[in-house]
Amino acid sequence: LIAARTNQPLARAAELDGKRRFAPVKVSRDRIIREVVGLRPYRSEGFVVDAERVGNKFLIHNYGHGGAGITLSWGTASLALDLARDFLAARTSRSARNSRRAPHRRFAVLGCGVNGLSTALLLQRRFQDGPGTVTIYAKDLPPETTSNIAGGFWYPTSVYDPQAASTKFTEQFRLACRISNRAFQLLVGPEYGVRWIDTVELYRDEASLGRELPGGNDLYPQQEVHRDAERYFGFPYARQYSTMLIEPPVYLNALLRDFYIAGGKLVVKEFRNREEIMRLPEPVIFNCTGLGARALFGDQKLSPVRGQLEVLLPQPEIDYCYLSSGYMFPRRDGIILGGTWDHDDWSLTPKAKHTTRILEEHAEIMKGLK
Repeated sequence: LIAARTNQPLARAAELDGKRRFAPVKVSRDRIIREVVGLRPYRSEGFVVDAERVGNKFLIHNYGHGGAGITLSWGTASLALDLARDFLAARTSRSARNSRRAPHRRFAVLGCGVNGLSTALLLQRRFQDGPGTVTIYAKDLPPETTSNIAGGFWYPTSVYDPQAASTKFTEQFRLACRISNRAFQLLVGPEYGVRWIDTVELYRDEASLGRELPGGNDLYPQQEVHRDAERYFGFPYARQYSTMLIEPPVYLNALLRDFYIAGGKLVVKEFRNREEIMRLPEPVIFNCTGLGARALFGDQKLSPVRGQLEVLLPQPEIDYCYLSSGYMFPRRDGIILGGTWDHDDWSLTPKAKHTTRILEEHAEIMKGLK
């Protein structure tokens, strides 16, 4: 009721001229409720979805999603499961030739962030052989995972370097985007903390208006181009569209609940090396360890991209996101302000200079709001 009353003047003005109104974000240091830092697992060549045989084990990798771990989660999980299909089919065929019953399928998933949980849930849906089919092994559980720190905006950014990625990877990337986008659409609602939201990208140059949005323009409905600096935060060019916003605390808890309901098992365990992993009893292992794959599996192309977020007191009247040099996402647990991408920085401590820069950049954007 309070939010509705707060929005009444804006709503009446919009009814009069049919133009979108944006409530101002109250950007100030005394409204900060927390500062968080996360390390994006980045590979310039793009994420890894690949498989290898190690003795009698089948190891499937699904990691390195950069700044799009949540965004791509259902897509790369689906691609990873496809790699297991031939292995499982061959194993079943051998059992049939030897006149044995089909083997009871067992899967291990390493990691309990968004990619580990998504992979585990898809395994339960596609290969359910009863309780205990899927076991997650993880050092950290929600709310202590890197995924809990994410902004949760559906927009596959900071995933790869176009100069380093292959054509094969970019095709795989676009497919993962489409699979994941459709999956999130089916989860829209308060139960999973997923909703559609108006978004505005703000530009200083007109050439940016022609840039394709990540994953393909058709994944972002209701696109409009604006050349009205007075209405769009002082920027001469803006592109408006709809995408989805995911609330990580709600979403990850819901996935973990679904995993348990389907008979999943979770073991809290930290692996020190690859050899310990290979001693697991499950014949099929999914590596969803994110940045941990650098040490566990020797991927030196994997590196951290540090991101710092300033979280302000919630504002129920803010019903839009914007992207510029930084970004703003309005969640129920606070207004998320971000805009740092520090390559090869492993520090998890908030930096005062970043706090100041983020606040100043977003305060300046609000000054342009008429």
